[in-house]
Amino acid sequence: MKTESNIELCSCKEIHNDCVDCVRDNMLSETEFTELSEFFKVFGDPTRLKIIYALFKAELCVCDIAEVLSMTQSSISHQLRVLKSSRLVKFRREGKVVYYSLDDEHIKDIFATGLIHIGEK
Repeated sequence: MKTESNIELCSCKEIHNDCVDCVRDNMLSETEFTELSEFFKVFGDPTRLKIIYALFKAELCVCDIAEVLSMTQSSISHQLRVLKSSRLVKFRREGKVVYYSLDDEHIKDIFATGLIHIGEK
């Protein structure tokens, strides 16, 4: 059966209790879903994705990132705060310069998986 929005629906009302119970027994907590949702929201901004991608290539300071993306340092700093608070980037200080890099390899994996997914047709 199709609805007005072309979503396929069952034409019966049969509940598969074993499947339902299995999923319910293994469901994440509300806190975990909230944290995961907040984590993925960070990936919902094109500027933050560009910063993440740039940091795949090299450890960069705010000046470098601003130059690469043709943006102001202030705009980049704001996005880096969001990325840092989500533990996607880390920094190190060398004299007066602060260098940013990806927090860990998981970030590359998440990004790469997203690219593979959007490349599927």
